[in-house]
Amino acid sequence: MTQKITFTGITDPEAHITTFHTWMMISGGTDAIHCKLFMGTFSGTTLDWFISLPDGHISSFDQISILSREQFIVNQAPPPISFDLFDVEQYEGEPLKDFLNRFGALVVKLHTKDEAMKLHAFRRGLLPGPF
Repeated sequence: MTQKITFTGITDPEAHITTFHTWMMISGGTDAIHCKLFMGTFSGTTLDWFISLPDGHISSFDQISILSREQFIVNQAPPPISFDLFDVEQYEGEPLKDFLNRFGALVVKLHTKDEAMKLHAFRRGLLPGPF
């Protein structure tokens, strides 16, 4: 890994697991190595929690992923819903490109195929005036 990935327990555990898992897919290695490297990303509250687990409690990366999700679920971001697109609005002075990037990022997370709804939400979020 070229950058340090850390998890303190105050952010979304799913985002951390996804980021870490992506790095491991690129890097390769065994399940045991993934477990060891994953616990190396813990700090603060997360490290305290991990240290409190009984010896031999973790037997796979899937297991530690599930335990991490369960322990820190309160910090997990709620999944977006289609109507969240209507909350994305262009800020005063914001370039169209930046608005498009924010809107597009949410569209990707939604996996919705309702083109008419996406178009309506996009138009609603644009500031009035010329491009």
